[in-house]
Amino acid sequence: MKKLVLVFCAVWLLSCSNNPVPKPDNLLDEEVMINILFDIAILQAADGSMPLRLSEKQINSSTYIYKKYAIDSLTFHQNQRYYAADVKQYKKMYQEVLDRLDEEVAADSIASPGKEKIK
Repeated sequence: MKKLVLVFCAVWLLSCSNNPVPKPDNLLDEEVMINILFDIAILQAADGSMPLRLSEKQINSSTYIYKKYAIDSLTFHQNQRYYAADVKQYKKMYQEVLDRLDEEVAADSIASPGKEKIK
């Protein structure tokens, strides 16, 4: 979660510049970008709570994202900068990610009634 906050802060600082960010040649659809941000949040949470689990399965978070969405690091970073340039829109995108995370926690709570919901 700390990484997610740091990424958000870094993106926010970059978005405060006076120079507009150019539209990437390979612009990802907003929904695709939200899906990527959601997957990154899940992977970071898994790495934070069970750091050895991903390495045991030989899963590298970045490689997983690039392969799943058929993109490279440059495409990801260009799109992240592009969307972050509009702070209000990027905040809305992150809110969608947080809402989806809440839905996942709620669904997990229903599937496992013995567990409490994390607030």
